[in-house]
Amino acid sequence: MNRYYQGILCCCLSLLLYGHAAAQSPPQPPRPIAIYVNPSQGLIFGAFFQGIAGGTVIVYPDGSRSVTGDIVQANLGMPYSPAIFEIEAQSGTLISILNGPDVTLHGSNGGAIILHVGTSSTGSPFITTVAPPGRTQVRVGGTLTIGSPLANPPGAYSGTFSVTFIQE
Repeated sequence: MNRYYQGILCCCLSLLLYGHAAAQSPPQPPRPIAIYVNPSQGLIFGAFFQGIAGGTVIVYPDGSRSVTGDIVQANLGMPYSPAIFEIEAQSGTLISILNGPDVTLHGSNGGAIILHVGTSSTGSPFITTVAPPGRTQVRVGGTLTIGSPLANPPGAYSGTFSVTFIQE
């Protein structure tokens, strides 16, 4: 009779250990990040006047703007702003930002100017701290290099640029 109780005790212990091990789930694989582009909040440089020598117009991730060289900022009711991207990722995801190459923007009255995509508000790499469905906002600035009025006549310049978000 003594052996019978030992067998039941051993069987119960095995079931308890098995139940405990089965209750632990393996870690979930990382969920891919989702990138949302705010179409109404592109990289916008606003209005400015160029002198004979040209210069640069810089929009920073914080939304401020500055100029260098022979460029004068104009406040004609035209906004300026950094590009805004929203990242949806699991909290704690490490993300690096890779800016594309410099881009040539073409003008409505001819000419071409160079856009250099600048830094971001989060830095790179950064770690997300907002859990889905919340999103981490990333603001990206840039620099326009503008030449003389002959090379870059006044008008509207447009083009596209690329920013790559890499989930580490």
